[in-house]
Amino acid sequence: MILISGLCFFVFSVLFGCSSDKAGNDTSAYLFAYFTGNAPGEEAIHFAVSEDGYHYRALNNNQAVIDSKQISTSGGVRDPHILRGEDGKTFYMVATDLFVPEQGWNNYAMILLKSTDLIHWESSVVNIPETFKNEFSDVNRVWAPQTIYDEATKKYMVYFSMKQGDDPDKIYYAYANADFSGLESAPEQLYFPPEESNTKACIDGDIVFFNGKYHLFHKAEDGDPGIKLAVSDQLTEGYQLVSDKRMDCETSPVEGSGIFKLNNCNDWILMYDLYTKGGYQFTRSTDLESFTVIDQDISMNFHPRHGTVMPITDKELKLLVSTYSNYDDLLVDASSPLLKKNNVCFKAQDKTIYLPVKTGADMNHFDPEFKTFSGISYSPKGAQDFSKGSVKYTFKIDGKESQNFEVSVSEDHNPVLEGYKADPDILYSEKTGKYYIYPTSDGFNNWSGYKFSVFSSDNLVDWTDEGVIIDLKKDVSWANRNAWAPCIVEKKIDGQYKYFYYFTAAQKIGVAVADNPTGPFVDSGKALIDKKPKGITNGQEIDPDVFTDPKTGKSYLYWGNGYMAAAELNDDMVSINEKTTKLMNVDNTYREGSYVIYRNGIYYFMWSEDDTRSPNYKVRYATSDSPVGKLTIPENNIVIRQDKDQEIYATGHNSAIQIPGKDEWYLVYHRFTRPKGITMGRAGGFHREVCIDKLEFDAGGSIKEVKPTLSGIDALN
Repeated sequence: MILISGLCFFVFSVLFGCSSDKAGNDTSAYLFAYFTGNAPGEEAIHFAVSEDGYHYRALNNNQAVIDSKQISTSGGVRDPHILRGEDGKTFYMVATDLFVPEQGWNNYAMILLKSTDLIHWESSVVNIPETFKNEFSDVNRVWAPQTIYDEATKKYMVYFSMKQGDDPDKIYYAYANADFSGLESAPEQLYFPPEESNTKACIDGDIVFFNGKYHLFHKAEDGDPGIKLAVSDQLTEGYQLVSDKRMDCETSPVEGSGIFKLNNCNDWILMYDLYTKGGYQFTRSTDLESFTVIDQDISMNFHPRHGTVMPITDKELKLLVSTYSNYDDLLVDASSPLLKKNNVCFKAQDKTIYLPVKTGADMNHFDPEFKTFSGISYSPKGAQDFSKGSVKYTFKIDGKESQNFEVSVSEDHNPVLEGYKADPDILYSEKTGKYYIYPTSDGFNNWSGYKFSVFSSDNLVDWTDEGVIIDLKKDVSWANRNAWAPCIVEKKIDGQYKYFYYFTAAQKIGVAVADNPTGPFVDSGKALIDKKPKGITNGQEIDPDVFTDPKTGKSYLYWGNGYMAAAELNDDMVSINEKTTKLMNVDNTYREGSYVIYRNGIYYFMWSEDDTRSPNYKVRYATSDSPVGKLTIPENNIVIRQDKDQEIYATGHNSAIQIPGKDEWYLVYHRFTRPKGITMGRAGGFHREVCIDKLEFDAGGSIKEVKPTLSGIDALN
């Protein structure tokens, strides 16, 4: 889930098993109501739309669609739940009245809203301790209300969690009055946790009717805290916990479950807020008992917090689009399979769209395959000639004047690997005559990936995914998380090629061995580096680099975060000579990502400065006369850094490769995903891409600063 500033975007639409009916009356799209955070201005109702339930685009440039100060007593509005009424044309929305910057987590009211067009809303506030003084004068939390229609009473039931005094949070219900401006009577407890529950706190209830029963998904704190399910034959009583097991597919804290049925099929989506990770997870089910994570199929250009999704008609979608969409955030996707999809850039201010394509795309006849939301049209259609430059496209939003955009197409070789990858280590294999890149698998919240893959190439431009070579959860006994920053070396031992793969796992360094560069790799069974060098108290034991001295044939391991350690590897290559461990004399620009090369009698030591989450992440270097000798740090020692003009940021954690038999070198590094990485905040630090540019030296042996490019390098002959 990625927040876009409105400058650049790309979302790729995929067709799934559930179809859409655009006849106008049946639901064929989706409205997502959400808020965005705890800071001032973030506690407000936002809308996003989707035509398939998987790919969502924020409306109104991801700004609030309702002024929180106009509808709340606190100035903040959270946890919006939206419901279509039984008449099919009235909409009900409820939300928490809370402004965290001033109130913390204590509040007293909820907000009830009503609309007939999804645009204009009537609202009222229900303050529980003021309205029901006799029963709930000591209430200090009123959270996450939701609404459901009760067929038995023909009324709308509002249910929510409350906390009284020192009691745990409990889920209550009450019926709304006829005009949906208040509650008819004092709330009553809806759900009673099992007696054996060690912690009875329950919040964020979410009820759906399925197979003749009411299913109450809720966040429970007992046992393994997470989304639990209770079921009843009746709406207002009798809920029994199905299992003490979590219904969500996470191990981290979650809250704010929202479940909805996909249009025109029998599949359900259960989504929830990973509030400690800053993420949102989507799962899919047909039976509401077992759920499968489908995060890889989901895209959003915003970061939602606790929201709900409601199916809408094509007519309603068009009204929302025409009201809240504009040319600064055009709801258009480009879906050509020849595109580098993550790197498409829409610049509203310049009225340009930049389309990077893969090698071999025909510029003379290229069709971006624009896909538009209902209410938006464009021309021209079909393949166009981009070989002579940009092509003018006209886009039209219903109810607004059309605008022209210049659309350009470029064959960009950067990034060289598809998707999110980082910390690339590159190898030329004498055994196979091919090049290989071993990256960190990126795109996981808080660097939480646990698998390593490898990619091969004959020419440094066209890369083949050779698959997973190590799965920490299956292949490694001593660590199962944080698979980061690997490196590899090819050694000929007793006439046979061996490959020694050093990798970070759980902030330790391990080693695995294979007979081929693509594996299979077998872990040594224990961590190679699991403690800090003598004298070091800070930093992490991460980012290994392996270097074989061409003069002696000896191999060395370098590692560290906040310090650069070095040690000679023993002949078995799976252990170090601890007596040789030393700290290299780097300066205070050193952060991590050591990498060593040898050229014309000089040993070059490279490292990354700053933080991988920083746009200013860069590479510096020093030189030495031996693999563990004293470092000489040049005054001007930058290898590569950001280029704001090209919107290339966070160029760091590199490796390098020499073309066999030539004094021809290339730098392999990662950058923020472009263009959206710079808008993602800290998440940009785990949404990175691998790039290659030429590495050159001047006559005195100094490294010339590398200019990062979009075009990358030409394929080797």
